[in-house]
Amino acid sequence: MKQTFISIGNTLIPYLVAITASFLAAGLFIGMMGFDVLKAYETILLSSFRSPGAFAQTLVKFVPLLLQALAFTIPLAAGKFNIGGEGQLIVGAIGAAGVGIVFANLPIYLLLPLVIIAGVVFGALWAAFPAWLLYRFGINEILTTVLLNFVSFSLIDYIATEIWRDPAAGHPTTVPIGAGGELPLLMERTNLHAGFIIAVLIAVLVYIYTNHTSAGYELIATGANARASRAYGINVRSLFLLSLILGGGVAGLSGAIEVAGVHHRLIEGLQSNFLLLGLIIGLIAKGNHFGVPFVAFFIAVLEIGASSMQRTMSIPGEMVFIVEALILLFILLSDLVRKK
Repeated sequence: MKQTFISIGNTLIPYLVAITASFLAAGLFIGMMGFDVLKAYETILLSSFRSPGAFAQTLVKFVPLLLQALAFTIPLAAGKFNIGGEGQLIVGAIGAAGVGIVFANLPIYLLLPLVIIAGVVFGALWAAFPAWLLYRFGINEILTTVLLNFVSFSLIDYIATEIWRDPAAGHPTTVPIGAGGELPLLMERTNLHAGFIIAVLIAVLVYIYTNHTSAGYELIATGANARASRAYGINVRSLFLLSLILGGGVAGLSGAIEVAGVHHRLIEGLQSNFLLLGLIIGLIAKGNHFGVPFVAFFIAVLEIGASSMQRTMSIPGEMVFIVEALILLFILLSDLVRKK
C-alpha cells in the first residue's frame, strides 16, 4: 500500500508542479497587463462550477476534447502520429449530417444510430487513405494527415454552400438534420446531451483495449519497439494501419456528436480548436489512456474559464492557451530533469 501511494505521488507531483509553475508564469503576464491576477485565477478555475448550466457547458466542451485526444493517442500507442483529427472530425460530421438530412423522416431509434455510425465510418475512411499510403508506400502519416485537413475545409464549404445549403443562414450552413437524429439531453434547461455518455464509454473501451487485451499489448509493443515486435511475429505494418483507422473513427465520432448533439446541422467551423487542444491533452497525459479523460476535463474547465474571463474581465482568452502550453512545457521539462 505504501509503495502504491509513493508511485501515485511520483506520478502526480510533476503535474502539480507544472500546473503551479504555468499559472505563476501566466500570472506575471496578467499582472503586467494591469489585471487582478487572483480574480483571473478564480475566474479560470471556478467558472465551470458556479451553476448547473456552466458545469453542463464544461461537459459539452469535454466531449470533443476527449475524443480528439483519443484520436491522437490511439495511433500514438503504435508509434504513429495522427495529426488529421480535425479533417476526420469534419468528414465525420459531413457523413452524419448527410444521413440525418437524407433520411430525416426516420424515427429516432433508426436515424440516431445511423447518424452516429455514419460519422464513425466516414472518419475512419478519411484516416484510411493516409494509413494505406503509409502501409503501401511508407509515406509519413504526419504529412498526409495534415494535408487532408485542408482538403476537408474545402469539402465542408462545398457541402454547406452547394449541396444542402440553408438559404436563411448568413454563414455556410446546411439545413437541419431530422429530429430523430438529435441526441437527447441529459439535463433540463442545459445543452448537455447524451454524447457525454458515448464519449466516456469510448474512453473506457479504449483503456480496456490498450491496457487489458493481448491485441492492445501488441499495439503498445509495436509503439515501444517496432523492430523487436516484428522479430517476435507481430505484424507491425497492419497495426500501424489499424491504429490510424481507429483514431480516425473516434475523430469522426466527435464530428457526428457535434452534429447530433450541439448544432443539429453541418456548420463550417464546427471543429473549433479541438485538434490543437486534443494534441495538447494527449501529450500532457503522455499517451496514458487512463489519464486522458482527467486531463481533458481539466482543459475543458480552463476553456470555459477563459470565456468567462474574457467576458467579465476583458482579459484576452488566448491567455489560457499560454497556460496550457506552459503546462505541457513544464511537464516535458520535468521528464528531462528526472532523466538527468
